[in-house]
Amino acid sequence: MSYDQIERLAAAQHLDCLGGFHPEDLSHLPDWCETLVLLGPGPTFWQHFDASPEWQDGQTDPMDRWSDRVITEMAAQLDGQALLPFGGAPFKPFFTWALQSGQAWQSPVNLLVHSQAGLMVSYRGAIALRERIALAPPAERPCDTCPKPCLTACTPRALTGEGYDVPACIAHLASAAGAENMAKGCSVRRACPLSQSYARMEGQSAYHMRIFMGESR
Repeated sequence: MSYDQIERLAAAQHLDCLGGFHPEDLSHLPDWCETLVLLGPGPTFWQHFDASPEWQDGQTDPMDRWSDRVITEMAAQLDGQALLPFGGAPFKPFFTWALQSGQAWQSPVNLLVHSQAGLMVSYRGAIALRERIALAPPAERPCDTCPKPCLTACTPRALTGEGYDVPACIAHLASAAGAENMAKGCSVRRACPLSQSYARMEGQSAYHMRIFMGESR
């Protein structure tokens, strides 16, 4: 088994391998885990997901149900185990795992930023593997050479380097002034140069914004 093989398996589901690591602390992991690989939506994910039975059946939590089915099936093909960031406590420490991957860091606005996906990074799951496979070397933290437009992109100043004012964010999104963010996604995430090159479809961002605002789909 190789990382390239896992990337090809993920790409068939329009997922990207977002890095991995060889865990020393097996908390939240199977005691046989030698490698953990993180998975998230690629730039063409939304078109693929839009045609899925989970989206088409009109029921709640379509993306979580899709992720559970698809990543569990992938893990079975790899003789591994799927680990998911949802489903109730105790939640898996995906933020910490992302930092351990060497491909993601805490950004100037404290959200995760990824070497390829920028501030648009999201994790739909991970696969614990029994084999210790070779992984990509750690990337360079992009924020170190970036002008950091994320720090000033939030109009109501709800998300800045000083913290996140959730009530102010929600109030802005519920107003007419927040319509663009509801349709295209968080302005802070969109301001990141890497996010702009990752080409997430607006429909996907709009879906996540609706979920954030408490809608069922």
